[in-house]
Amino acid sequence: MNRPGVAVLGLGPMGAPVARHIARAGFPLQVWNRTRAKADEFGHRAVAEPGELRARIVLSVLPDIDRLGEVAPEPVVRRWAAQGTTHVAVLSTTSPGKVRDLAGRLGRHGLAVLDAPMSGGDAGARAGTLSLMVGADPEAYRTVEPVLRSFAGTVEHMGPPGAGSAAKLCNQVIVAGTLVAVAEALDLGRRAGLSGAQLVRVLRGGLAAGAVLDAKAAKILDRDYRLGGSGTNQVKDLRYATALADTLGAGLPQTRHTRALFEEVVRRGLGDLDHSAVYEVVSAHEEAGEE
Repeated sequence: MNRPGVAVLGLGPMGAPVARHIARAGFPLQVWNRTRAKADEFGHRAVAEPGELRARIVLSVLPDIDRLGEVAPEPVVRRWAAQGTTHVAVLSTTSPGKVRDLAGRLGRHGLAVLDAPMSGGDAGARAGTLSLMVGADPEAYRTVEPVLRSFAGTVEHMGPPGAGSAAKLCNQVIVAGTLVAVAEALDLGRRAGLSGAQLVRVLRGGLAAGAVLDAKAAKILDRDYRLGGSGTNQVKDLRYATALADTLGAGLPQTRHTRALFEEVVRRGLGDLDHSAVYEVVSAHEEAGEE
C-alpha cells in the first residue's frame, strides 16, 4: 500500500505520541517543533523550519489554530503547496469560525483544511485510543481518515469544516463541568472525614463513574498537578464554547460559572498545571464561605 507522507507540527504531550503512532503505522513521517530538542528525538524525520516540510498531509498539534497561523504564514503555505501538500488537519481545540477562515486562506493555494480535535488526553494519545471529531469535505475526509485511525480509536465525520470543532466544544463543556463536580465532591468528602480512596472506589461503582473521575481523582487526592491538559487550555476552550453559545443563542449557565472557576485557576498562577488544579480554587472557595 502506497501511504502518503505525513508531517506533524507540534510535539507536546499530544503531538509526540501521535507522531510515533503514525510512524509505526508505516506512514513516511516528518516532524517540526519550536523546541528543536523534542524534534531531534525523531532523528532524521525532524526538520528545522516548517517551510521545509514535504508531506502530502500536514497535521497541526499546536495549542491553537492561531499558533498555526504564526508558524505557517503565506510564504510557508505557498512552499507546502509547491512541495506537494494537499491537506492540512487541525487537531487542536478551536472555534468553528477560525477553521472556516483557515480553510478560505489555505484554499486559495489549493490546500484542503480539516478540523479533527482530539479527546482522550495525553493518556489516550499514548495508547492510540483518542476520539476524533472531524469536520471536512467528504473527499478530504476519505484521504486523511487512514492517518487519523492510526492514532485514534474513534473517528467520526461530523460534517463540513468547523463541525469537528463544534463537537469538541460540546465535549469540553462536559469535561470541564464534570471535573469541577469531581473536585467539589472530593473536597466535600474530605471535610466529612471520608477516605478519599474509598470514596473514589464507591463512586466508580455507581452512576458517578466516568473517564474524568478515572483520570483526575488521583491527581486531586494527591494534589499532584503534573501536566495532562492545562488550566490555560481549559480556559481557552471554554471561552470558545461560550462564544459559540452566544452566536447560537444557547445559555450555558453552568459552563459560564465553570469558565469563571478556571479563569481563577489562571489568575492564581496555576494555569500551566493540569486542569485538575481547579480543586485548589474549589476548596479555597469553600473554606472562605463563598458560593
